[in-house]
Amino acid sequence: MTEETPGFEEKPDVPSGATPDDAESKAAPDEGAAPAGDVNADAGLVAQLDQVRTALNERTLDLQRLQAEYQNYRRRVERDRVAVKEIAIANLLTELLPVLDDIGRAREHGELVGGFKSVAESLETVAAKMGLQQFGKEGEPFDPTIHEALMHSYAPDVTETTCVAILQPGYRIGERTIRPARVAVAEPQPGAQSVKAEEAEESAAADDKENGGPEEG
Repeated sequence: MTEETPGFEEKPDVPSGATPDDAESKAAPDEGAAPAGDVNADAGLVAQLDQVRTALNERTLDLQRLQAEYQNYRRRVERDRVAVKEIAIANLLTELLPVLDDIGRAREHGELVGGFKSVAESLETVAAKMGLQQFGKEGEPFDPTIHEALMHSYAPDVTETTCVAILQPGYRIGERTIRPARVAVAEPQPGAQSVKAEEAEESAAADDKENGGPEEG
């Protein structure tokens, strides 16, 4: 067994001409320089952060697309629901039109009295609340989009094709016509316009003659 000499401490090898401070500075690492491992770790974190941001942007765009599709779906469902409701109401009221025609004929003949009158008026009120509107009046110009001509004649007192009788009133719901008004129409008599124009010219000439004719300049 060897005996250690008390008070003897091993010193690092110091090159000749170097001071002990130089040896300590070489033995201690450079505190100002970042280790290579830390630089690589920072670069990896930056790359991961970029990947996370890219994924977040993609998921945000996906969510916005889903929200837009859902809103479009809701609008389509609501539009379809309204359309189905309107079709159902139109079909129901179309089936009731013959009943309303009978009520109208009974009213014209003075037969709408008593309990029948009360029931008929209640039915008309309900139909009106559901949006049913009646149209078609005598004397209005004939419109093929809302009128159906069942009878035709000529009349000297009309200047255009005119509804002279309403055979069956028309009905609409909003802007939708569910039955055109069935009417009898009358047209101006052939040649009536030229005769009226000649009469108007003769009347104007007579007035000028009575007034002494046009003034001479």
